Amino acid sequence: MFRILLYTVLILCNAAFSLAQVKTEEILIKNNDIELPGTLTYTKENTPLIIWVHGSGNVDRNGNQQPMIKANYIKQFRDSINKNDIAFYSFDKRTANQKNMLNLIKGIEFADFSADVEKVISYFQDKKQFSKIILIGHSQGSLVAMLASKNIDKYISLAGSALSADQVIVKQIHQQAPFLDSITKAHFKELSSTGKVEKVNPMLQSVFAKQNQAFLNSWIKYNPSEEIKKLSLPILIIHGTEDLQITQEDAKALHEANKNSELVLIDKMNHVLKEVNSITENQSSYTSSEFPLSSKLVKTITTFVNN
Repeated sequence: MFRILLYTVLILCNAAFSLAQVKTEEILIKNNDIELPGTLTYTKENTPLIIWVHGSGNVDRNGNQQPMIKANYIKQFRDSINKNDIAFYSFDKRTANQKNMLNLIKGIEFADFSADVEKVISYFQDKKQFSKIILIGHSQGSLVAMLASKNIDKYISLAGSALSADQVIVKQIHQQAPFLDSITKAHFKELSSTGKVEKVNPMLQSVFAKQNQAFLNSWIKYNPSEEIKKLSLPILIIHGTEDLQITQEDAKALHEANKNSELVLIDKMNHVLKEVNSITENQSSYTSSEFPLSSKLVKTITTFVNN
């Protein structure tokens, strides 16, 4: 009995000791008037640092979005990767910080997201605190991270699309309302050539609303399958078999576009990186932090980072 008690105490002490070793720093990085507050966690210096690049929407540093998404997947990843002596930094995307709203009203271009990431990279390069810098681009952030990957050591695409934004939208509309197919293509052609769409079909107003057009036009200029060809650093492409938003074909196409990349498909992992066993769990995992992060995801990334 004493042995069992002693063993339990030692286990608890070791767990507490490991937890105590994680250092946390709250950091505010600015891109001109844009504020990008974030959290850095690490067990020790001179280790690899992962910088997270968000997907679309108002995603905060923990992987939540107002008002519905409460998956907490970035926080779960942070806690898991720190246990492997890998430092981690994520920040509130410019669209998640209320202090940026006045500036965002003035307009935003897709390249602004990669400019934010470049500011973050420069901050940590100047600090010389960690041994190397790795970008993880999740979903839309896969393309953003590609564009910001000039001065880093490794790049990871996580649930990233291989298609340009116009191709993605045309594909989605074709699946939901094929009768709008040709009109959508015509709107994108006009947007690309003139920078605006004069007469928007009422049924496409949510896509081509006047306030969306400048950002959309700046986004469709980039094709992930072309941008990834420009990267000469180590590349890891990860995709979950239960991803409801981006297909496995996208991951395979990115891999095909840059044959120097490594492709890993993770069984049962969905778009918010949770391990799910049914469509009900898949959908529920977006609004709950109770679902576990894919353990294979953490192992795969740890191996890639340390090699």
